[in-house]
Amino acid sequence: MERISQLKRTSVPYGEWMNFSAAFNHTSLNVTLAPSTTTTATEEEEEEKTWSLALQVSLALTLSLITFATTLSNAFVIATIYQSRKLHTPANFLIASLAVTDLLVSVLVMPVSALYTVCQSWPLGQVVCDVWLSSDITCCTASILHLCVIALDRYWAITDAVEYTKKRTPARAAGMIATAWVIAICISLPPFFWRQVKAEEEVTTCNVNTDHIFYTVYSTFGAFYIPTLLLIALYGRIYVEARKRILKQSPNAAGKRLTSAHLITDSPGSVASNSSLNYGTNDACDAVAGHVKVTVSDALLEKKRISAAREKKATKTLGIILGAYIVCWLPFFIYTLLVPVCQACFYPELFDGFTWLGYLNSLINPIIYTMSNEDFKRAFHKLVRFKCCRA
Repeated sequence: MERISQLKRTSVPYGEWMNFSAAFNHTSLNVTLAPSTTTTATEEEEEEKTWSLALQVSLALTLSLITFATTLSNAFVIATIYQSRKLHTPANFLIASLAVTDLLVSVLVMPVSALYTVCQSWPLGQVVCDVWLSSDITCCTASILHLCVIALDRYWAITDAVEYTKKRTPARAAGMIATAWVIAICISLPPFFWRQVKAEEEVTTCNVNTDHIFYTVYSTFGAFYIPTLLLIALYGRIYVEARKRILKQSPNAAGKRLTSAHLITDSPGSVASNSSLNYGTNDACDAVAGHVKVTVSDALLEKKRISAAREKKATKTLGIILGAYIVCWLPFFIYTLLVPVCQACFYPELFDGFTWLGYLNSLINPIIYTMSNEDFKRAFHKLVRFKCCRA
């Protein structure tokens, strides 16, 4: 009995036993469910990593393809102008210089930008960062300014053809190209004056410092907004002048002049009526003269028709160039001005997208110029056939 009473005194109360039992069961349940929950989380992480890797690979391939296409197209434009003597004109030297500038964008800027866009972190150190940013700003600005130079050359050629033909020399083209590069370098240099980064500091990002509002305004207006206003003004004047020429050289106007020539030739006043001999002689002469006038008028009509078609096509090409340029670069420069004012508006993915849309202009430029010029097409096809035959 004493033994039993000791057991009763040392036994666990019923309430505490129930609490212990519940705690034990809960612990056992957690132990049982923990492996399943961990497995599910691991699978989700693995799936997320796989999806992220697939996205990075797809992005890398896409950007690499754009970079390669930009390099190849601009290289072909340069080779085409170099190989064809017919294309050795001051106007085409400007186009070749634009192709060289876009080629530099595809070689110096786009590959590094593709790596940075895919990795989302800068792995190449401060020195490479400085060189890359300088190359980016200089080459992209020079490409935009080359469009202004080409538009200015076209404007002078169409509005002051007689005088500008004498001034349109390779030396003048070289001076215009040099001016574009000097302006581009002046826009890219200022960030180096206030950059203060120690050599031992780890660099994880590579961007132009947007804290200097003055430089942001200076660079965006110098590299885009002022050149864009200039392009719109020049292309507007070119369009108006080309339109006048098209209307002046249209077949309807030439047809009216041709009809007037026929009326003058066939008028009774041109026939002598003094004698039958004179009448016959004059009639024969008028017939020959009328035939010659018709032949000359037909030739002039055909020449004017071809000239009007060329003016129309050139004007259309300029519109395509201007439209492609604005679509490619306008989002980037609007966003660049917006970020210093609204830091919360900055999204790296959006910034990268606008940046690559701007780079795309370096791919579009050679395609537009090559496809819109018949001399370029023929020389390009000749060059391709030559390469294929050699291969």
